[in-house]
Amino acid sequence: MKSNSAEQKEKPLQWWQLSLLGVACTIGTGFFLGSSIAINMAGPSVIFSYLLAAIGTYFVYEALAKLMINDPQKGSFRTYAKHAYGRWAGFTSGWVYFLSEMLIIGSQMTALSIFSRFWFPNIPLWVFASIYAVLGLLVILMGPAGFDRVENLLAVLKIAAILMFIILAILALFGLLGAGDAEAVRIPRTYDTVFPNGISGLLPSLIYGFYGYAGIEIMGLLAVRLKDMNEAPKSGKIMLLLLAIIYISSIGLALMMVSWDTFTTEKSPFVTALNQYNLQFVPHVFNGVFIIAGFSTMVASLFAIIRILVTLAEDRDAPAVLSKRVKKDIALPAIALTTGGIIISIVLALIMPGRIYEYVTTAAGLMLLYNWFFILGSYGRILEMTLMSKIKRLLGFSLVFLGVFGTIFHQTSRPGFFVSLGFIVIIGVITLIMKHFWNKKSNDDDNNPSTLFTKIKQ
Repeated sequence: MKSNSAEQKEKPLQWWQLSLLGVACTIGTGFFLGSSIAINMAGPSVIFSYLLAAIGTYFVYEALAKLMINDPQKGSFRTYAKHAYGRWAGFTSGWVYFLSEMLIIGSQMTALSIFSRFWFPNIPLWVFASIYAVLGLLVILMGPAGFDRVENLLAVLKIAAILMFIILAILALFGLLGAGDAEAVRIPRTYDTVFPNGISGLLPSLIYGFYGYAGIEIMGLLAVRLKDMNEAPKSGKIMLLLLAIIYISSIGLALMMVSWDTFTTEKSPFVTALNQYNLQFVPHVFNGVFIIAGFSTMVASLFAIIRILVTLAEDRDAPAVLSKRVKKDIALPAIALTTGGIIISIVLALIMPGRIYEYVTTAAGLMLLYNWFFILGSYGRILEMTLMSKIKRLLGFSLVFLGVFGTIFHQTSRPGFFVSLGFIVIIGVITLIMKHFWNKKSNDDDNNPSTLFTKIKQ
């Protein structure tokens, strides 16, 4: 049931509004720039990475949606983990999510600052990072209505930019943009041209496919506002279908325009594909798109971690003060802690060597997927499943595991995998320490005469 007045006052959503918000919270620099890294790894077979990731993501989201239909909870995935496995799972899931999102926000703000220096090269990175942090927090302080309006607007702009590329790509392939590459359309027809780096190239690229769809956790936190909770699966299905079509068609067109080994990890594949044509506006348009995409996913992450902090505090898995709300039901203490985390994250992003911070943020992205294992596991423990549901759950586990396991096969992502395991060990140790205190408190309560008297009365 929806509990707090703050959640009850949030404007109810239609299923299509949740789909649009899901698109807004999902399409980010992970797609616009991360797809270049995936292409470098897999070549044209990168299409399969985005297709398989879409299927795996849907199985995870469907599990989450069915849990929400059964028992709507504003704590979403971490609350279900707690119900399924115990307090340790809710604690671990919530803090893993908080830590990973805080690290990712730091990298997003650094990326936004670098994009901004494309137009203003003399302004220090920390100035831009501070401006974007303040703007993001202002959107959160506007409340749910302001968050919805901003995210919906940015979603439309991002989709419009991708559609613009698709239209330009089609015109280019028909020779309507002037002189381009003489080879014209490239369609791979053999195994070697589809899988130039073999399966060992496809596997590590799969994680970038999953990054392209990462955002279902935020949809889970927003879905509690649906007018009809039974429409949650449809909302996710439409969102993921729309994203899969956008991703696969745009990357496919880029690969048809230029050879896959032309793409570099420093430049968006869409800018690279249009470089051969004299379109002066393209770098400026896409630089603006990168800023819009990064900012919208950053704001969505801020919303999610503040909501998670509040539910952690309400469950006594974080200091109780973080659940307090002030005027207009704003969770000011949670926002204040998040602001402190943002400052630390910006400082780390600016002072740590580039490679090391890249490994840390890759690890943070992997930690988001570790929470997907909790979602699938909770689904199997809380709800009774049909044979088809069990098959989907198994396929979901397998595809997400394949995405994580694939990072071992490439030097770019391998260090991040081991760093993510390090983070999990640290959080695991903290959880074990907390379990000791929880058990001690439980024993103290059991031995307390007043508690025993209350239990006897009940």
